[in-house]
Amino acid sequence: MKKIKVRMTFTEEVLGTCSGDPKLHEEFVASKAPNAQSMEEEVAALGVDEVVRNGMTVFPRDDQGRPFLWDYQIKGFFKDACSMLSRCGGKDSSGKKAEVNESSKIKAYKKIIDGLIFVNPRRIPFIFDGQVGSCQRPLRAQTAQGERIAIANSETVPAGRPSM
Repeated sequence: MKKIKVRMTFTEEVLGTCSGDPKLHEEFVASKAPNAQSMEEEVAALGVDEVVRNGMTVFPRDDQGRPFLWDYQIKGFFKDACSMLSRCGGKDSSGKKAEVNESSKIKAYKKIIDGLIFVNPRRIPFIFDGQVGSCQRPLRAQTAQGERIAIANSETVPAGRPSM
């Protein structure tokens, strides 16, 4: 097995992805965890004050209160990036889809990523200067009843890198 150390640097601020309500998180997100221990660990890592953070997406926190990413979020990024890269390109002279990059040559890329890429540690803390911020933004949706607008609220971590 080949071990590669990777350093990630975010070019934009990162938005929190966990529900601020531990009960909601436990019922809908952590329930997909592979085992009960993982589920308990994820719910416990939220550690948020429900009154202040109600309706806000937040970061899980470690024992020192630092925000972090879970390993599966990085693995999910690899899958999404591979999917998008496989769609780049054009057609060859016969009109068939051309394989213009390595991602477009991989069949069953999700299975390959699951079997070959292992992200460690499980909790990847952010290293950044400053404070965790907040981002409020409008969300617009075109529905059969017309346009709907809501406000989304998320914790943010400034551009930079989590430690790995």
